[in-house]
Amino acid sequence: MKLPNYNEAKNREKVDIKYLDVNIKYDEIYKGKKYFLRTYGCQMNVHDSEQIKRYMTMLGMEATETLEDADVIVLNTCAIRENAHEKVMGYLGRCKHLKKTKKDLIIAITGCMASQEDVALDIMKNHKYVDILVGTNNLYDLPKLLIEKKTGQNIEVYSNSDIVPENVNYERDSKICAWVNIMYGCDKFCTYCIVPFTRGRERSRKMENILEECSHLVQNGYQEITLLGQNVNAYGNDLNLGYDFADLLENVAKLGIPRLRFVTSHPWNFTDKMIDVIAKYDNIMPYIHLPIQSGSDAILKKMNRRYTVEEYKELFNKMKDRIPGVSITTDIIVGFPGETEEDFQKTLDIAEYCKYDGAYTFIYSERKGTASSFMKDDTPLKEKEERLQRLNEVINKYSRINNEKLLGKEVPVLILGESEKDSTKLYGYTDTYKLVNVIGSKDLIGKIVNVKIEDAKSFSLDGTAVKE
Repeated sequence: MKLPNYNEAKNREKVDIKYLDVNIKYDEIYKGKKYFLRTYGCQMNVHDSEQIKRYMTMLGMEATETLEDADVIVLNTCAIRENAHEKVMGYLGRCKHLKKTKKDLIIAITGCMASQEDVALDIMKNHKYVDILVGTNNLYDLPKLLIEKKTGQNIEVYSNSDIVPENVNYERDSKICAWVNIMYGCDKFCTYCIVPFTRGRERSRKMENILEECSHLVQNGYQEITLLGQNVNAYGNDLNLGYDFADLLENVAKLGIPRLRFVTSHPWNFTDKMIDVIAKYDNIMPYIHLPIQSGSDAILKKMNRRYTVEEYKELFNKMKDRIPGVSITTDIIVGFPGETEEDFQKTLDIAEYCKYDGAYTFIYSERKGTASSFMKDDTPLKEKEERLQRLNEVINKYSRINNEKLLGKEVPVLILGESEKDSTKLYGYTDTYKLVNVIGSKDLIGKIVNVKIEDAKSFSLDGTAVKE
């Protein structure tokens, strides 16, 4: 048993990274059994779930979408905000109830919640019906823990790691778009963020291994690759091999993938070289997610974001000037400890200045163990909610205005499938990552087609596929 430890998680001493081949063949000891997987959180968690699915298949299991039919339940969790935590704990109650009638049911928790010190202790003491707890830094141990399942809890959570798993097998959700991890962990330690604690130190994969994975995806007909990292800009800094994220981005683009994206970027080390590479290659999509978090220098300093509003504006303007047709979205937190009305007004000012294509906006959520959890937070919740509403009015206004600029135009859209809300339509995304509901035949799925935009809303577009 190994429990997470925040003091260990804070350790950022330089270590020798070990590249571990985790492509191991397992006996199908769970053949005939079914697993149920529920995923919470970010793109990284979604991609981790593709890894979990592969492990379950290798052990002989089949997936089920019915909780009551499962022999193994895996909750792949998120810890970024309190409401994500509450959703998991609420669902865990259903699992507990099911286990009362299904004694052999195995319940496993993975993801960022599993790597939180307080959560792991709580599960160990108060939720003994949970059988397995495995962290983000050693997710590859999940098959071993299932094979070694014994009476009682099996907890293996590494708070930090010097390991980069390689040859990871994925049961990818899509045959059209693929996620590719380029690095693990984060060293930024923004004061509100639990991720450096739950995902450990920054560890980069070697470029040749990433290119091999991407080349395989291109050969298998994938239309889009998204390079994944908690902060992709930091890629390669730990390797000292003479290359950085801009070099990686360029080399993946040269493989000929029709569409290439990346998430997420921190403004602090977004280089001119990166901007030039994005502008140079037509298959690197002109879409950048660039979190600002606050428009107040005082709050940015308390957040440990390491840039000022003016520095952010300078970077933003470079992107707009040098990347043709670029679309920029952001993240913004309202109600951070100590945020005054004047601070919040500055956030509204930056939203008005940047006129973002979209934004993920949130009320500050305290995470135990982070630096901000020790800060005085005396702003009433009602006031925070009012600020969020005022901010969203600005964000939605410019999102709609930017979308309306496409009315009557033909834009390239990668068609991903049938619309969930209207089965008579398809859906896909523009190169600038705008959702489009498309009138067209189903044989367009998996293809990049021109779509004439006929209606624009704040969060989506409507259009008709143009016949060739």
